[in-house]
Amino acid sequence: MAYQLTFTLRFQKHYQTKTEQEKKQLLRKLELLTENPAHLSLRTKRIQGTDILFESSVNMDMRIIWCYDGDDIIVLVDVGHHDILKRF
Repeated sequence: MAYQLTFTLRFQKHYQTKTEQEKKQLLRKLELLTENPAHLSLRTKRIQGTDILFESSVNMDMRIIWCYDGDDIIVLVDVGHHDILKRF
């Protein structure tokens, strides 16, 4: 089963600030996320101290913050460098 993606305004705003190379990397990882959120190259894990938020790696520095909405939708909450995790 492939998940559908939706995103917050925060995600959309921060996506716009990424370089073309970062956007390419991100789109590849989002494709993997829709197919298998537990894919090893995503290094997905629950964000400590939260019940619903997850983080996945785009590269060594960039992370995607996301959560499930029901059984088949993933909400992309934010994207940014590793320090975005401090906001959650």
